[in-house]
Amino acid sequence: MSTESTFQTHLVLGYVAWLICFGAYILPWLTSMDRVRAHRAIATLHSFRFFGLVFILPGVVGPNLPASFAAFAAYGDLAAGLLAMLALITIRIRPIFWLFVVAFNLVGMGDLALDYYHAIQDGLPAQAGELGAAYAIPIIYVPLLMITHVFAFYLLMRPQPKATQALAGEAAVS
Repeated sequence: MSTESTFQTHLVLGYVAWLICFGAYILPWLTSMDRVRAHRAIATLHSFRFFGLVFILPGVVGPNLPASFAAFAAYGDLAAGLLAMLALITIRIRPIFWLFVVAFNLVGMGDLALDYYHAIQDGLPAQAGELGAAYAIPIIYVPLLMITHVFAFYLLMRPQPKATQALAGEAAVS
């Protein structure tokens, strides 16, 4: 099997495995919580995206990893991770918390989509070995990040029950 085929197979199976796990364990857990706690859990996962800086760390990735992919992925992940941390820090100031929840999800999902675009444009699947130790990031971590972004947007777009709206309004006032 070619490097490109192996990488693509790993990527697809990463999504399949996480979708099965998400459906069986994570989705029931998140839907059992109120929206704030669910978004807080998702933000906690995404707060570790600073780890994407590893794409620009010599010795971890190969010297021929396309620089345009590496830099964009590294700094996009850092931005999403910092926004997720800001959401967590501002949990007690709900309007700001929600602003950061929307921001880290928009930036984070945009980053992942553009990373896929840059990877394809730069021929990364054919030279996936250049990812070195960071190979696990797109195969194991990125599918979970993308799935949780999609779910976060679902939660944000879903109408809020009237009772919850009233409680949220009271909490914002106090």
